[in-house]
Amino acid sequence: MAIFSVYVINKAGGLIYQYDNYVPRTEVEKTFSFPLDIVLKIHDDKVVVSFGQRDGIRGIKFIVLADPRQSGIDALLRKIYEIYSDFALKNPFYSLEMPIRCELFDQNLKSALEIAEKAGTFGPGS
Repeated sequence: MAIFSVYVINKAGGLIYQYDNYVPRTEVEKTFSFPLDIVLKIHDDKVVVSFGQRDGIRGIKFIVLADPRQSGIDALLRKIYEIYSDFALKNPFYSLEMPIRCELFDQNLKSALEIAEKAGTFGPGS
């Protein structure tokens, strides 16, 4: 299970924070010689993404893109809002509606995403 991205959008609709948690590895380029022995197989894999959103008190929207099998997205959104309140809003150098550039916010968000991916949920003491 994976959490792909976290977005924070201000009330005007502007993106003020983006974090890509899961970036797939690029494959190594391969070279082939002619003629190619190609066998096509029917493969019915779909990329499905779970979409979670939480509206903040001030019109800030928190969006998480995750694997649909990932549990505890609502609890993760509450935790992200708590981290935003603690480390962005209480920062005297941060002004509302501006991009979030706070190192403590980044660190705590990354640790919250790691916990959510491993455990799946947040307990009351997280």
